[in-house]
Amino acid sequence: MQEQLRMLLRTAALAAEAVAARAAAPYQAAQGLRIKQPTRLRIAPDDIRTADATVAEEIYNGYFSFDGKVVNARGRSPFLLDPPSAAWRRSLTGFTWLRHLHVSDMRLARENARALVAEFIELGPISQRDPASEPAVAARRTLSFLAHSPLLLDGAEPEFYDSFMAALTQAAKSLSQALLQGRARAHDRFLCALALLEFAICADADAQLQSRITRLLMQELERQILADGGHISRNPRILLELLLDLLPLRQLYAARGLNPPKALLGAIDRMIPILRLLQHGDGSLALFNGMDATAPGKLAAIFMHEAPDPTPLDALESGYRRLSARDSLVIVDAGGSPPKEFSRAAHAGALAFEFSLGAERVVVNCGSPGVQHEFARESARLSAAHSTLVLDERCNCQIAPLSDRKSAGLIVAGPGEVRAERRRSSSGEVLELAHEGYARQFGMIHQRTLALTDDGRRFIGEERLIGTPSPAPFSPREFALRFHLHPAVRAEKAEERKIVLTLPSGALLLFEASHFSPQIEESLFFAAHEGPRKTAQIVISGPASQKMRLRWTFRRIEQFERGEEGAQVSAP
Repeated sequence: MQEQLRMLLRTAALAAEAVAARAAAPYQAAQGLRIKQPTRLRIAPDDIRTADATVAEEIYNGYFSFDGKVVNARGRSPFLLDPPSAAWRRSLTGFTWLRHLHVSDMRLARENARALVAEFIELGPISQRDPASEPAVAARRTLSFLAHSPLLLDGAEPEFYDSFMAALTQAAKSLSQALLQGRARAHDRFLCALALLEFAICADADAQLQSRITRLLMQELERQILADGGHISRNPRILLELLLDLLPLRQLYAARGLNPPKALLGAIDRMIPILRLLQHGDGSLALFNGMDATAPGKLAAIFMHEAPDPTPLDALESGYRRLSARDSLVIVDAGGSPPKEFSRAAHAGALAFEFSLGAERVVVNCGSPGVQHEFARESARLSAAHSTLVLDERCNCQIAPLSDRKSAGLIVAGPGEVRAERRRSSSGEVLELAHEGYARQFGMIHQRTLALTDDGRRFIGEERLIGTPSPAPFSPREFALRFHLHPAVRAEKAEERKIVLTLPSGALLLFEASHFSPQIEESLFFAAHEGPRKTAQIVISGPASQKMRLRWTFRRIEQFERGEEGAQVSAP
């Protein structure tokens, strides 16, 4: 008995030691990153985001416009004002706006930039409740300070020079602690590691420190960038922003005569084609999983670094598929929900698609609103905000409510593996798709077939509901098949089962459905640069059953006539 007791005590002691070691490990690792204050910066990375000199004039006059909120400082420091929103505060203290002052020809732009940075530094330690202290904001501020250090330090007084270097060093230490102690959110870890590495290269830190920080970034690169170049969140906007930071890092290695990690070069080369795959003819990126209005200047800056003759291929691991013929293009979300920790902005849009003709978008998803319309973000994530089939107005995945403090906004259950197979028919390319997002609650599988003819004149789809062998707690009453239209498209009912779409160019499309009468209803397009816009959607609804089978077609036509009873198609 005593021997058993001694063994139990020994086992408990070993377990306690292991727990203590694991708890101490992050602290010891953080202590191991001995970041010293540099006496100078050897080099400054480029900021390849577009800049506008007129913004510099607004800032000089005391107007700070971020995320849809404009504040007139009226001679006071903007850092001491009550921010109109947390997003505004993040943008102010992230200092990305320094790029506008950097390109300005204003004589006082340099002094203005230096004075504003000095005001922020003089605030001293930042409260943990201040958005400015968030790891992602600190990382963005570090990148901005490094990129625009020539603007700030050229001709600066020694006192400012020293305080600037101290602020950079403190930010780097904060980032290392956030990474190694797990305080940075999953999707922010990449940015934190990247900012830390740029600091080490610009400050000419010792080789051992650079090597350790490089390993941190390579770990996040391996974790977050998929084999096909997509981001693990499946959010095109995150991929876009990461490339705008990774490309200057690659240039930084070249400028210093250093060999960049092969994993970094390979990731960049894989990431850019994914953006091509998701791009419509008008330059916009498809509105999936958190994508909002596309900034053309950002894409242009990235594509300047593109490899010759890129070929947009299916993003198999990222879960996106593409059909194209002539000037017709279909982009499909054929992926499951991302890992929980990366799902905060993901949408319930399984099997949704977007359809465009040349530079004109026809069928879209509602998209994600900008931060100035954050109140609408949760609505935009719902399945009903996507061009797909919905059962009883329920989402095809489960999103934790905002009242859930631990998991607010995360997708806690959703479609697992989504089936997506490409085949060739006698007239064009075909995608066979299916997801099980409704299997648990309704015992139903949504199957969708999409086909585009080789001449690009017909886009054909078929929807089916298939029962699962296992019983479900509920039986769906109704399905609703939605096709959200771009605000520039005008829809008009023609005959009982036909709708005519008129594009801005005057091109006409005829939408037809079998066995069901499509209706035109109101919708909202969240991803407009000027904010949400009213638009229309085609909706087909009916009883949900295992026998449901619906075929629809978008077909180009030459003209139609308006008779006494409405529009009449007059040419095939």
